[in-house]
Amino acid sequence: MNEPSDGLTKVHLELPNHWWFKGESLWAKDLGNDLYEIQNVPFCAYGLNCGDVVRATADAPELKPEVREVVRRSGNQTLRVSFNVNKEQQHAHVEAIESTGAWVERANPSFICINVPPESNYGKVRQYLEQLEASGALEYETCEERVPGSFDDNPQEQGGGDD
Repeated sequence: MNEPSDGLTKVHLELPNHWWFKGESLWAKDLGNDLYEIQNVPFCAYGLNCGDVVRATADAPELKPEVREVVRRSGNQTLRVSFNVNKEQQHAHVEAIESTGAWVERANPSFICINVPPESNYGKVRQYLEQLEASGALEYETCEERVPGSFDDNPQEQGGGDD
């Protein structure tokens, strides 16, 4: 198990139907009693957000704890963006998003995840992204649960889950 000096550990999710990766590991704070608080924005999972408290147990001692359920929601919401514009243009868009109180984690040069905390304006961020999507600057998706009781994508919707 990977445990850095800052006290965080990794928890894991199996995502066999996801359009990009078939599993995801997330940084989490171990709260004891198989409870973990997610510490980064999920890049693939649906129905899971930064700050959520989850129950996770390992199938074997050498494996990372597998997320089984969300025990308490943080109130954060996640959006995922795939840019169709250059890095300089992206920078201006990211600054505009962050000006709402949301924050961004980058997966690669064109893909970001946005954490929208409850005190930020989720509707305003979505409206901004919808305008950019209409202009062709990006594509985005919301990250609500796709399959009840699962963090995975819907098997019938592989290839992307745009809303």
